[in-house]
Amino acid sequence: MSAEFDTNHVKNIVLLGHAGSGKTSLAESMVFEAGLIPRRGSIATHTTIGDFHELEQERGNSIFSKLLHARWRGYKINIIDTPGYDDFAGEVIAALRVADTGVMVLNAAMGVEVGTDIIWQYTETFRTPMLLAVNQLDQEKADFDKTVQQAKEHFGAKVVIVQYPLQQGAGFHEIVDVLRMTLYKFHDSGGKPEKLPIPDAEKQRAEFLHKELVEAIASNDETLMEHYFEKGELEEDEMKEGMKKAMLNHDLFPLFCLSAERNMGSGRLMGFIDNVCPGANEMPPQKTKQEKELACRSDAPACLFVFKTVTEPHVGELSFFKVYSGVVKSGMELLNPTTKAVEKLSQLFIVEGNKRTAVNELAAGDLGATLKLKNTHINNTLCDRQTPIELIPIEFPAPNLSIAIEPLLKGEEEKLAQALHTLVEEDPTIGVEVASELKQTLLHCQGDMHLAVIKWKLQHQFKVDVRFSRPRIAYRETIRKAAEAHYRHKKQSGGAGQFGEVHLRIEPFTPDMPDPQGLSVRNRDFHTLPWGGMLAFYNCIVGGAIDTRFLPSIMKGVMEKMQEGPLTGSFVRDIRVSVFDGKMHPVDSNDISF
Repeated sequence: MSAEFDTNHVKNIVLLGHAGSGKTSLAESMVFEAGLIPRRGSIATHTTIGDFHELEQERGNSIFSKLLHARWRGYKINIIDTPGYDDFAGEVIAALRVADTGVMVLNAAMGVEVGTDIIWQYTETFRTPMLLAVNQLDQEKADFDKTVQQAKEHFGAKVVIVQYPLQQGAGFHEIVDVLRMTLYKFHDSGGKPEKLPIPDAEKQRAEFLHKELVEAIASNDETLMEHYFEKGELEEDEMKEGMKKAMLNHDLFPLFCLSAERNMGSGRLMGFIDNVCPGANEMPPQKTKQEKELACRSDAPACLFVFKTVTEPHVGELSFFKVYSGVVKSGMELLNPTTKAVEKLSQLFIVEGNKRTAVNELAAGDLGATLKLKNTHINNTLCDRQTPIELIPIEFPAPNLSIAIEPLLKGEEEKLAQALHTLVEEDPTIGVEVASELKQTLLHCQGDMHLAVIKWKLQHQFKVDVRFSRPRIAYRETIRKAAEAHYRHKKQSGGAGQFGEVHLRIEPFTPDMPDPQGLSVRNRDFHTLPWGGMLAFYNCIVGGAIDTRFLPSIMKGVMEKMQEGPLTGSFVRDIRVSVFDGKMHPVDSNDISF
């Protein structure tokens, strides 16, 4: 059986925006309009298809990205709903990696918020084609014009109005579409609108915005510009292709308006995505580690990229992927070029929130999931064994917060270590470090909210209660003035014994310091220490008091003592050690002695 949707009929959309902008409600309305669900759920009643996780229902906001899909006029539109808080930026970045278009959702009452700006920077990095959706126009303090003004200030003149509301606040129910030059009038329950002529009182504004839109489209294509100058207008197909090209080049950001909560405008947005936004096969080729390009084609060897993994109780690891080339089939064996492991795709699924539907095949461009890959995680490529290729991995943000973590109950250290290992595999924005110097395990994450989620997962998913504490300070020791010391080691227990005597001088080390006064330097070794700083080790032996073959053992002993200084037991750094005298025995002296 062939894949239900071929490469030419797949589009991948990611919903972006600051927390509370209405992304999950928009996703709910989109899949409802497409007929995936019989009725719309709500955030307040914990009934949306997106926020199904227990923790999200407790907190009332999205924490994890969710994959949904809709069938719309012959296309499969995969929709990724993402969290809005910066602590969960990893979820957003991974979703952007596999998306063909981003929808930046703006709260009409709040405008462009901090999270909006941060996420927009990620879209610039990926060069994701973008459109904007001004949401919550039914709110009391909604201000469409102010929101548009802020969008243009933050994202530039490339933001172009496609729709504007006739009313705002509680009376919002009509939208003027200047692309189609049509008025959409919604019933109180939302859904499919009535299409009406634009009222005379609005024609001047609508025509001005229509002209502005057409000029913005034409300005990015010489051929379209010539047609526009000749005819004063563009044909519908010309506008469609012109908008798509401009979006791909990041030269145009169409702006729509809606109320996702009341399902007003989401259907038209779906129509625009279906009709105008670029599909998976129209996106630029992917870069590979082999410095080649991989085009999204189904008539090529299979290649997929894992962008998300989730561990589910009683199921194991669920891996989400995008097919970048070829057709992947259930039962297929593919190579992981990173680990050299061969993985079998025992089952393939399409995903609707927390529900999975088994499929036999998925074509290039599509998103899906599989279970129980042995040694494949986020950022791994799986490819045809005969044509190995590795896609460029996602660059995740570095941690912003570090804290010490330990189990509440003694004896659960190994259990905690295994749980943290699993969390790191799921979320590359988490780091774990066993700081032997501090005798602590350090957890690195994105912030306080991220930390709270990690603690919840450890308690509820892995059944490990933990406590957090401040990381201890990694002190360093050194010396402030020169000192000399000597020691004789002598051991006799029958047969060959042990004997060694060393005289040395220790001084503070600084670059370009003069040789030690009164000593004859025969050799200088400089060592950059793993814990920072330098050790300068000088051989100042004269007259053969100690054979040079024993000097490495002396230096090894010095290095061992530097790992536990006399003041606080901390590492010692930036010292010069000059060995200038000693004694040895022709029989009993050996490396151990010195």
